[in-house]
Amino acid sequence: MPSLATLWIPFTLIAAAGQVARNAMQRSLTAKLGTWGATNIRFLFGFPFSLLFLAAVLLTTGDQLPWPPLAFGPWLLLGALTQILGTGLMLLAMTDRSFVVTTAYLKTEAIQTAIFGFVFLGDPLSPTKLVAILIATVGVVITALRPGGGRRFAEWKPTIIGLVAAASFALSAVGFRGAIITVEGVSFVTAASYTLVWGLFVQTLILSIYLLVRAPKVLRGIIALWRPSMLAGFTGAFASQFWFLAFALTAAANVRTLALIEVLFAQAVSYYSFKQPISLRELFGILLIVAGVALLIAV
Repeated sequence: MPSLATLWIPFTLIAAAGQVARNAMQRSLTAKLGTWGATNIRFLFGFPFSLLFLAAVLLTTGDQLPWPPLAFGPWLLLGALTQILGTGLMLLAMTDRSFVVTTAYLKTEAIQTAIFGFVFLGDPLSPTKLVAILIATVGVVITALRPGGGRRFAEWKPTIIGLVAAASFALSAVGFRGAIITVEGVSFVTAASYTLVWGLFVQTLILSIYLLVRAPKVLRGIIALWRPSMLAGFTGAFASQFWFLAFALTAAANVRTLALIEVLFAQAVSYYSFKQPISLRELFGILLIVAGVALLIAV
């Protein structure tokens, strides 16, 4: 059985797998609800499940419902708001002709998370860890690029969109970790679950109000599709629960770097389900990802 110090590894792997499943469910609802409607499902229908998770954790651990310090609020808002901002910028990137390049820039999130975590939280950042993060990130960038896909890294638009989106997601990870570690006097499981409840509540409130004002038909459509939305909401809350558990145990940079393993999941699906061959370039990128992740876990 893994020790407490290494539990973040299986937590991250479970979260990454859950996120892949949630994304697939959200994509199936995008045609009916639009992008923001499908996005709100993860918050609106995930929030009730986060309450159930917290209730189960409190019953299991015997912890009392925590009362966080004043620092909890700013960290939580940073995590919740920057995650929404990052999602919006990522959606904007989808309309850009250089989306593949933009996606490659998005994968600099792990590097930026390491920097922000070191600056704002004092998370340790040894030279070896930094090298591991760089290796894995370069591997993802190489894998993401496609021949003829407009590999014009000098274009300012994909550069700005991708880097700012990556920075937003990085700040989100650091913000949520910052909120979790301010919750004292309870187990790390309770601190993570409590933070998840408040994070989903804030995000549900913001996006639901936005849709109510700008697109009330979409909000009604979400309610009408409550059955598939419920499953997507559960899957999203389940994945988030394990992301937050991982954040409670280790630096956000470690979690987000190991999360790059999602690229391997996607490559496996493409190869085995769609019989799409893997090029030498993609194979080289995959080997770099594996090497970077292995080095990160080893140190």
